[in-house]
This record gives sequence, C-alpha cells and structure tokens, in this order.
Amino acid sequence: MVTRTYREAVDHLNSLQSNAATLEAVRASGGRLSQFAIPEMVEYLGRIGYSASLFPTSDLNRLNVIHITGTKGKGSTSAFTDSIIRRAQPDWKVGLYTSPHLVAVRERIRINGTPISEEVFTKYFFEVWDRLKQHTKTANPQTPVMPGYFRFVTLLAYHTFLELKVDATILEVGVGGRYDSTNIVPKPVVTGITALGLDHTAILGKTLKEIAWQKAGIFKEGAPALTVDQPDEGMIVLKEQAEELKASEFKVIRQVAGLSDVKLGLAGSHQYQNASLAVHLAKKFISLQTSQCNDSDLPPPFVEGLKSTKWPGRCQTVADPAHAGTTWFLDGAHTLESLQCCMQWYVSPDIALRASAQPAKRSRVLIFNCTNGRSGNTFLGAMLSGAAELLKKHGRDEEAGALFDHVVFCANVTYADGGFKGDLTTLAIPESDLAHLKTQHELADAWSTLLPSFPKRNIHVLPSIEHAVNVVRHFSASGEKQVDVLVAGSLHLVGGVIEVAGLSHVAL
Repeated sequence: MVTRTYREAVDHLNSLQSNAATLEAVRASGGRLSQFAIPEMVEYLGRIGYSASLFPTSDLNRLNVIHITGTKGKGSTSAFTDSIIRRAQPDWKVGLYTSPHLVAVRERIRINGTPISEEVFTKYFFEVWDRLKQHTKTANPQTPVMPGYFRFVTLLAYHTFLELKVDATILEVGVGGRYDSTNIVPKPVVTGITALGLDHTAILGKTLKEIAWQKAGIFKEGAPALTVDQPDEGMIVLKEQAEELKASEFKVIRQVAGLSDVKLGLAGSHQYQNASLAVHLAKKFISLQTSQCNDSDLPPPFVEGLKSTKWPGRCQTVADPAHAGTTWFLDGAHTLESLQCCMQWYVSPDIALRASAQPAKRSRVLIFNCTNGRSGNTFLGAMLSGAAELLKKHGRDEEAGALFDHVVFCANVTYADGGFKGDLTTLAIPESDLAHLKTQHELADAWSTLLPSFPKRNIHVLPSIEHAVNVVRHFSASGEKQVDVLVAGSLHLVGGVIEVAGLSHVAL
C-alpha cells in the first residue's frame, strides 16, 4: 500500500482552487451562481457517504452545530464560543471549523482548540478525495465532479468531526450565509450573527439590507437566532427572516453584566461585543443540550474561557523571538469596519502611543496589502482618518502619517523567488497584477495622495512577503533603533509574515 503524505494532500487541495478568472466570473454574475451552491453541496455530501437530506435525518445534525456568521467578528466570536464551551464542559469533544487559515490549512479544523495533525488531516483528506473520485455521477450535468477548495475543506471538516464523534461543533460561515457551503446543516442547535457591514458586495449585495438577507439565511426552523445590535436597515431584515424561516426565537443580546471587568484573551475594545454574543450562544447551547440552567451571567468557567481565548492574527502582539527589539502587531483586518477596529487597537497608549514607541526610540513600519476587488484607496483613507481622530482623542498633535516611518506594500506571494509555501498557495491573484504589482503601486499612489509630505523614498512596493520582512530585518540589523511593525489588510498577508519571519511557534 502506497503511503500518501500531507504534502500530497495539500497539492491535491490546491488543484481545486478557483483562479482569478473564475472568481471574476462569480463577481460578474452578481452572485447568480450562488443559487446552485446548496444543492451542489448536498450532492457532494451524499457522494462521500453521508445523508444529504435536508430533513432532520441528516447525518450533519449529529454534529450539534452552533452556526455563526456576520461581517465583522464572526471568527473571534467562534473562537470565544469554542473556548467557553471547552471550559464549561471539559469532558466534551469540541470541533471548531473556521476560515481562512494563517500558515497551515489544517488550522481550519480543530479539536478541543488544537488543529488536527498532519497525519489526521491526510487520512481524512484522502478518504473524502477517493470517495469523490470513485462516485463521479452527478445529478446535474453542470455540477463539477470535484468541489472547489472551500467546499472540499468544508466536506473534510464534516467528515472529520463525524468520524471523531464530536459533542459540539462551532461552524463559522465562509462568505455570506444563505448560499455558503456550511449552510447545509438542517437543524443547528443555535445560530448567531455578529455585526453587519459591507464586504463581498459583488456577491452578497451592495446594501446592508441585501447583506442582512444573505446572513439571515443561516436561521433554521426550531433553532434560536441570536444577534447583536445592528443598524435599523439590517435589523428589520433579520427579524423578518427569523419569522419567515421559523426560528424558535429571535433575540438581540444584551451586554453581559460583569463582562467589562474581564480581561479578554483577544485584544481590542470591539471584542467585548463578540464576547457577549459568544456567552449567550454558549449558554443557550449548553442549556438545550444538557438541560443545565445557570442563572449566573458569567459562570467561572465562562470567565476562564473568555480569558484564555486565542485567535492568532487578529489584534495580536508578537515579540520577535529571534530579533530582540522587533515587535510585530498583526491584524488581518480586511473590511472598513475591521480596519477601524484595528486602528482603535493600534493607536492606543498600550501600543503605538506607549512611551517606548516614540520616533526617537523606534522605527515604525506598516506592511499592508489588500486583495483584488477591494478598494485600497478607501481602506487607507479610512485608516488614516481614524488614526487622526484617535490621536486627537489621546491628546496628541501629530498627523496620522507620523505613526509610520516606512510603509511597505507587497504582494501576498510568500517567497522572494516567487514561490508559495504549499498551504499559502493562491491562484486568485491575476497574473498581470502580479507581474506589474498593479495593486501595490495603486496603494503607494493612494498613500502619497493622502499624505503628500510623506517621503517617497520611504514608500516601498515589493513583490513578496519575504522582501517585506527583509526590509524590517535591515532596520533591525542597523541596531540604531528598535522596530515596531504593523501588518494589516489581509489575513493571507499576516499568515505569510508569520511563516517568513519565523513567528509560528510563538504566534500560533
């Protein structure tokens, strides 16, 4: 018997990626291709041997799912919920499915807080792969024989969790909700929606009303539907959909008493809303699954869960283990709302405004990128205007541009030779964009327009993450100053920096 490896599994998985042209076709379709997403996903599930019925007999109901979506904070809320349930029910086996990954694809599938091992990933990967290859008949001739990357990993998560017999599953939506690959669980135990905002507008819609309709698609008959305070435009749609889809209740959660006194495991004031939703989701889930009723707003195990939550790459401070004096501030914020939260975290007395971070003592670097289709000009403008307001709030009179001595705009290519770490391979960057660094030059031009006095020699357009890290290493090697580095705009970028800068064992 031939032994198949993790490397082979990752290579097979990467072959399922959509290229830039395919992604553009989906955007151009205005999301019309989404109407086939659920029936196709149900069909794929059946082909790997599980009940594909959307009735309560579905094998997926055995996963005991907490289904979470939203524009901002869905990953953090999922991480909080997972951590709380593991502390509150220490004898349970808890599965967590999230996306994207930072360094290794197996990060997306966790058991009791730990990514599945390369061996486990490889075993279950090829079980799913082989079943799809053996059962190639499709109900619809237009359905691809093999699912795309995200669909396959979602199928792999279902298979893994079912094989390992988890007691609870926290399932984070990929994009949207209604047509997302995770939305084939007929009866989740409870559903939750975090803060709404505008993102993936080409697919989900250009208004909050349209986006709320997409997100509310995860509501299910007989399952409680929880959400946070939302703008009226979005809240009206969520309420209507909860009623139409026959959720057992629709609840706008309140701030949990005593939560503000807890030092959360995740940095940033915005995390308290996510933590509140997680507390309510966990409490509802445990009461429905065990009939336990705890009158305390914050039982001690919940507090421990909140304190010990980890979610790498989101408002994360990492001291470089090999280069004393270099500190990395990592936040994969990639929407306007999340970038505002990133600035609130960074432009604070604890980080950019701490006494040791002043220009005379430190070189301060911004490494930034955003994916094709997002407005870099708008994002940078929002970051700088938000920073300016925060500086004023903290009694500082410098301009926002003075927060950085150098800015680096680099492509999300891992290495200087143009190669990717296997798990970080992406086919979604148009070749012409990569060849000419079109997006990065546009970002540099936008920065110069927004800050005309910023020295052009200190604006770096670079072809890879390794090039960007080397710039930081150059400043560090000079020994003149310590170095602060803010990395933002893309989780793929943050993951690449963690890999190239050798931060994995301390950041992940």
